[in-house]
Amino acid sequence: MTDFDRSDGGEDSDPRADGSDASIRANGVATASDGDGEISPDGTDADSSRSNDGSSSDGRSRLPGLASVGTAVFDRIGSSSEPDDGGRKQDPFTRRVNPLITNRPWTVVVVFLLLTGVFLGGAVLGGGGQEAGADQFTEDTEAQQAFDDMQENFGDDGRESGGTTAQLFVEDERNVLSKPNLLRMLEFQDRIETRDDLRVSSSTSPASLTAQQLDPTAETAEEQYRVVDRASQREIDAAIAEADDAAGLPVSTDFTRESASATVAQIAVTYDTAPRSDTSDNAHLQFETQDLANEIDGFDTDENVVIFGDAILDEEILQLLGDTAIVVFPAALVLIMIFLTIAYRDPIDLGLGLAALVMTLIWTFGFMGFVGIPFSDSLLTVFPLLLAVGIDFGIHIINRYREERETGAAIGDAMGITTGQLTTALLIVTITTVFSFAANVVSEMTRDFGIVAAFGIIFTFLIFGVFLPAGKVGFDRLREGTRFPKFGSRPLGNEESVLGRILPVGVEIARVAPVIFLVAILVGGASVAAYGTGVDTEFDEEAFFPDEDRIEQYESLPGPLAPGEYTFMQVLDYMEEDFEQGMDGTVTVYIDDRNLRSDGSLREIDRSLQNPSDAFEADGRQADADSILGVIESQKAADPQFAGTVERYDSSGDGIPDRNVDVVYDELFDSDAGDEAADRLTTDRSASRIDVRVDVDAEQDEAVHAARELAADIRLDATATGQLVIFESVVEEISDSALRSLFAAFVLTAMFLVLSYWWLEGRAIYGVLNLVPVLLSVALLAGSMRYFGVPLSPINAPILSVSIGLGVDYTVHFMHRFVDEYESGKEVHDALLVTVRGTGGALTGSMLTTVCGLGVLYLALIPLIMEFGLLLALGVFYAWLSSILVLPSTIVVWDRLENGYELRDRLPWDADRS
Repeated sequence: MTDFDRSDGGEDSDPRADGSDASIRANGVATASDGDGEISPDGTDADSSRSNDGSSSDGRSRLPGLASVGTAVFDRIGSSSEPDDGGRKQDPFTRRVNPLITNRPWTVVVVFLLLTGVFLGGAVLGGGGQEAGADQFTEDTEAQQAFDDMQENFGDDGRESGGTTAQLFVEDERNVLSKPNLLRMLEFQDRIETRDDLRVSSSTSPASLTAQQLDPTAETAEEQYRVVDRASQREIDAAIAEADDAAGLPVSTDFTRESASATVAQIAVTYDTAPRSDTSDNAHLQFETQDLANEIDGFDTDENVVIFGDAILDEEILQLLGDTAIVVFPAALVLIMIFLTIAYRDPIDLGLGLAALVMTLIWTFGFMGFVGIPFSDSLLTVFPLLLAVGIDFGIHIINRYREERETGAAIGDAMGITTGQLTTALLIVTITTVFSFAANVVSEMTRDFGIVAAFGIIFTFLIFGVFLPAGKVGFDRLREGTRFPKFGSRPLGNEESVLGRILPVGVEIARVAPVIFLVAILVGGASVAAYGTGVDTEFDEEAFFPDEDRIEQYESLPGPLAPGEYTFMQVLDYMEEDFEQGMDGTVTVYIDDRNLRSDGSLREIDRSLQNPSDAFEADGRQADADSILGVIESQKAADPQFAGTVERYDSSGDGIPDRNVDVVYDELFDSDAGDEAADRLTTDRSASRIDVRVDVDAEQDEAVHAARELAADIRLDATATGQLVIFESVVEEISDSALRSLFAAFVLTAMFLVLSYWWLEGRAIYGVLNLVPVLLSVALLAGSMRYFGVPLSPINAPILSVSIGLGVDYTVHFMHRFVDEYESGKEVHDALLVTVRGTGGALTGSMLTTVCGLGVLYLALIPLIMEFGLLLALGVFYAWLSSILVLPSTIVVWDRLENGYELRDRLPWDADRS
């Protein structure tokens, strides 16, 4: 069997209008014409006859034909196959599907529409739900597990045990502690505590603490209001100072005791909610509380009053997803429409392309609903990736079909040749992209992303590889012979176009100085990769907060496009500027050890808090912390009888009981401080918690390192936890996850490309050549992340492994078309020129549509999504640039090496197996 076993099928071929191939001889041997279509009677090229061993008359080694390898493959697996319209043997998938696409297109369309209806039901009725914020990434960390155990023991989360809290911030630049403001606070507290539907169980404010100093018997807000109202300003000032000494007033750091003034005050509100109550219900109560504050004369929720609670935070972070989608998706749709219109230039083709994109999204959402995967911030990035691949597939199919139609091929024959030649490329792209996406399942953090993206790309292949060609055939036959107006139907990148004159630059470089260029590119790529290893890794709750400047810009948008109100942004300003705290101002050490009942346990806790790290706030030489020791000290000061008990069991006289501590615990739990003690020590004395305040200037990693050292220093079973520690655990996992996913994606992709090209083409080297521009695009992306200051995060952690899939998407299309042209008899540079103008035009249209259409994620309100939009656009651009510019030189350099050293004869795994 010769290498002429399949026809060109490219621009220079001359297929008959009826779809038959002039190269099929009566003896069943297929031959390929050269650029002029001249075939010698014996089946060899009229211009340069070649021997059956694959060598041309000039001695240049030629590549083995796909048909010869394909015959061997399908003979081995026992599959019969029919030649397509180009005389090429087909794989079983293409052999079965192509007749359906060309002969029964409307049946295919109806089947896909019915399946879309099924997936739509899964999307609407499925049980996936939504997730937002940081919790979705922290579930499986050691610190989170310790935190969950602590919440179970101490009932802090308000879910299992019921109850939730909120803080109302009141601001007055003159003095929030003035008598009128104190009366307003008490009036507000009285209203919320006496309104049954708000279910407020208690509230505390600087006003109530001050009133208790004026009259300890005043217990209700109404009674406290009368006490403050009757008191003189001098009495109020003195009571404020006493209240600050006794309990510490919840006011801003600009508080001055001498003038009894501050600018911001907090009112703490506790709600009596049911165990595991719904977050939206809790948020509703909190917003109702804020509305009630707005009714108080002098309180204005638009100016000086704002409420904050975990339920509100959860609701507003979910709202961010909606506001981002409302702004970004229409912008993306507009840009995608513009570029698809330019690429397709035909309303029928444009409609089919858009329908296929929508179906891809519906199928993926439906899959999520069926398997119960919730929609979250991390999965928001899957859909732009699927759109990017779908746009690429669609443009390639339509563009290749138009190339065949321009040669005079009939509708069915043109599509048969198109799908016959592109299906292998699409399958390789799909499987390698599945590998790059599915590689993310090696990490718990990105597992859902990997699963959804992998299935999504399979759906994309089926819809664009089967539904789109069938729809194109069906509609073209409907309008054939009618007066339906003709629109732009020439392929992108044809020789007369602007693209056709620009795209060959890579081929010209490969003609003039391929070795110098390739060496320079590889050295530069290695340098950029080394630079990219210094990229930062960041993660905290604020990473999900919107960009304030972006919100201000969006507020000018009309009606439904304008963003909602985000109270937590104002609260964050209060916390950082007025209270010198972040969203999480403490770290927690959770002790789970029955030795807490031992005589030396309290002394051990005290010792661990001595000489604290600079990352902690300090009171003298001791860390500023809330622990069971603090409860004991407070009760000693308030109850002389308990103080006597402590002294009795304190053998060293340092105020810390070190004998019969169970007796001390029993008396403490039976005292008025019993509830406070239960927040620090479980009643069975098996677990305790220590909350240490973090210095406002400390970095997150410094605070977490100090917390872990403190936990390790305690001679009890202790674990550092709390939100800061949990977030830092995620930061550490991000780097490991990105590297594991990148390594897995590269290894799987490399193995598949090498094996698939060896099996299908008999040339494993094709797979290796594909990897050169892919690795370059990954290196460029990593370097760009560091250069633009984009840190690795849970949202963009998969981008490096995903960039392998994006790179393969472009290189495989290029390489597959080059092989078609090269094996049809063209010289290497001519084959590259045809490839870069044909397939290169489609790649360019796909790149422009994806970069401009999906790069609008950079307009998102959430910084993490903004950064992913930038990285997605850069990744696609680098993949395109590497394919168009670098792959031609890579091919030419290998061709020279192969011919110069006769490597083909020396590598049995890379030779013709026919």
